[in-house]
Amino acid sequence: MVENMKTEEAAKILQVEPSTLEQWRWQGKGPKFIKMNRAVRYRREDLQSFIDARVFSSTTEAQAAA
Repeated sequence: MVENMKTEEAAKILQVEPSTLEQWRWQGKGPKFIKMNRAVRYRREDLQSFIDARVFSSTTEAQAAA
C-alpha cells in the first residue's frame, strides 16, 4: 500500500513550513498531491520526484530552470 502523508509530515520531509506547501498548492508549483474530499495527502514518491527535479550542477543551471 502507498504511504500517504498529511501536509505536516510532507513539510517536515521537504524542510518547509506546512503553510508553504499550502501556498504552493494554490500556486500550482509544489509537489503533486492527492485530494480526497477535503483531505490533502502526499505520496513519498511524489515528494522525491519534486526534490529530484530541483537538483542542479550550478547556480546558472538553477536560474535557467526558474
